[in-house]
Amino acid sequence: MTETEIRDAVVSILSDISPDEDFTSLKDDVSFREQFEMDSMDLLDIVLELRKRFRVQIPEEDYPKLDNMNSTVKYLQPLMNA
Repeated sequence: MTETEIRDAVVSILSDISPDEDFTSLKDDVSFREQFEMDSMDLLDIVLELRKRFRVQIPEEDYPKLDNMNSTVKYLQPLMNA
């Protein structure tokens, strides 16, 4: 998958988890928590949805790497292209 495809997939997941948020002005280098009203359960939902949709394994110690869009795409790209 390309970076754009991964980014679009993550935005889709974010939209499913927080349908009332506007993700059109998403800042790629700012934490999801800082930009949107998300708590730790929402972030866990993101991980679970990534695992379900793309069949990737994300160890708990790697969850902090999914903090913002840039780090999430960077983390997922090698997994999606394996």
